[in-house]
Amino acid sequence: MKYLQVKTMLSRVKDCNHWFGVQYNLNLYRGCSHGCIYCDSRSDCYRVDNFDQTAVKKNALNILEKELRSKRKKSIIGLGAMSDSYNPCESRLKLTRNALELMNKYKFGVHIPTKGILISRDCDILLEMLKHSPVSAAFTITVIDDVLSSKIEPSAPAVSRRLDTLKCLANKGFYVGILMMPILPFIGDTEENIVSIIHAAAERGASFIYPWFGITMRSGQREYFLKKLEELFSGMGEKYQSFFGHAYHCNSPNSKYLWKVFRNECVRLGIIYKMAEIIKGAEKRVIHRQLSLF
Repeated sequence: MKYLQVKTMLSRVKDCNHWFGVQYNLNLYRGCSHGCIYCDSRSDCYRVDNFDQTAVKKNALNILEKELRSKRKKSIIGLGAMSDSYNPCESRLKLTRNALELMNKYKFGVHIPTKGILISRDCDILLEMLKHSPVSAAFTITVIDDVLSSKIEPSAPAVSRRLDTLKCLANKGFYVGILMMPILPFIGDTEENIVSIIHAAAERGASFIYPWFGITMRSGQREYFLKKLEELFSGMGEKYQSFFGHAYHCNSPNSKYLWKVFRNECVRLGIIYKMAEIIKGAEKRVIHRQLSLF
């Protein structure tokens, strides 16, 4: 296990209305052991050496508490924008759990994007946070099939286990949903896959789904992704290069049709999919206890 010394923990988000109402991002780990072939955090611009090895910010909690204490305006913190906060080592190190305890102490809310199933361990703290601030969690699901998922997300928990965990949180009253992204062109961009994810989410009590029918590719991540595509799906790397060239935003050629299918099915099943409405939904779930006069 590699340990890192850092000077700051919270990074300011410019537009809090763009991503789940998050005003600060917090990454307790660097790198990720899920092995997802498409992860944007592999990009050269982030300067993360050996991304597949999770590194620990050993002085993270002390710095985080100082920063939380200094913030007058209580807000929502996005947990794990570049590294899943529920990497396997979290079961032993409990950095995420301890950070949530600090966020609860200083009355901050949280949004947690994850593929990890260990999040269910922390329901007790999240319920306490929900008494004063918005709490939301979104499970990344790009394909519904466990076998296909094991190819493109080789070390992440199976999709079926993520869905079980989502159901567990939903049953406890949490505001949970799905990040349906990236939907990989020529792999996951089928009507069957999209509709299956929506139905699985609805059946398990998901409140929202936020999609993107495509992928980003830039230096460092692009080369790794195309290499893995070619290894896993013969000829697919060459197909991507031919179709997308050096584009950054690589939308599925079926994106317009898939968006229509997605929108219609979400409306039919009562699933929220617009970011402004997702943010409002999280705010409405806060449990405001009425103060007693006696």
